[in-house]
Amino acid sequence: MKIIAIGRNYADHAKELNNPLPSAPVFFMKPDTAIVKNNKPFFLPDFSEDIHHEVEIVLHLNRVGKNISEQFAHRYYTEIGIGIDFTARDLQNKCKDKGLPWEIAKAFDNSAPIGKFLPKEQFSDFNNINFRLDINGIAVQKGNTRDMIFSFDKLVSYVSRYVTLKMGDLLFTGTPAGVGPVKIGDRLQAYIEDECLLDFYVR
Repeated sequence: MKIIAIGRNYADHAKELNNPLPSAPVFFMKPDTAIVKNNKPFFLPDFSEDIHHEVEIVLHLNRVGKNISEQFAHRYYTEIGIGIDFTARDLQNKCKDKGLPWEIAKAFDNSAPIGKFLPKEQFSDFNNINFRLDINGIAVQKGNTRDMIFSFDKLVSYVSRYVTLKMGDLLFTGTPAGVGPVKIGDRLQAYIEDECLLDFYVR
């Protein structure tokens, strides 16, 4: 399996990092070694001084697909969940300044904690899903999928033009505004609507 992550899919987040709004989806990859499951702790790596949280809705893909039409894209995911795209912001900024790829800042081990997934049938409108991240009981990021620049189905269709999607792949769909650093001892709790699906500590 692989992780496909979308960058700059919420206008407010792009603006807070002084990035231009994309005219097409921007995506990058994380390896399976980035995944952290079962609410296990996230350990701060020793190569960065500025690890940021980015909470995201995650699609669990369930079929093999290539060049998927947008109108059929909904058939390729069965569950919706939530995850954190941890980013070494200091390393990312250095890469951006030099025009280099971001993998060193995005694809490191344990950089993608994921929570429980819910059947997509539980959602009446994919374009109106509230989600948020609390740190130590305080909401730091709040988002709604209606604010995405590119919808779930557009993302699935677009990515499949370039990368074959396989059963078990995860699609991180972008983060809203409010990203920021984490520190040892922080408790992160991620919610879809009012259901906590991810709950872990930074060590």
